[in-house]
Amino acid sequence: MKLLIINGPNLNMLGIREKHLYGAQDYQALCNFILETAKDLGVEAELYQSNHEGDLVDCIQNAYQRIDGIVINPGAYTHTSVAILDALKAVSIPACEVHLTDVNAREEFRKISYVRLACEKTFAGFGFDGYKMAMEYLVNR
Repeated sequence: MKLLIINGPNLNMLGIREKHLYGAQDYQALCNFILETAKDLGVEAELYQSNHEGDLVDCIQNAYQRIDGIVINPGAYTHTSVAILDALKAVSIPACEVHLTDVNAREEFRKISYVRLACEKTFAGFGFDGYKMAMEYLVNR
């Protein structure tokens, strides 16, 4: 099984931005955590991060017929991107949405997720463990 883990804008700034919300661990620590989780689950994980909406759409489209599941943290594009929603719907790959923080306990605009409409599950507010939960869900579905 091959999983694609997609991280959107500003996830590359983990450990620098808003540590009170996102913690002190950096993006490399998140990547290491994901790869270790994949190893424990006996699956392959491909990681991708971009701050650019079109790049994220291209990545999703390139997953067609070669990826078995997608874990996506679309960052701020969660609340704005119909393009990412449409890409996920187009490829019809089982997907889970992940957010490090509990977006429902934050600003009102963060409660809106276009991406969620194409995802089977959402894991929010569990930090790095949300990725593990999403990966486990996809492996066991």
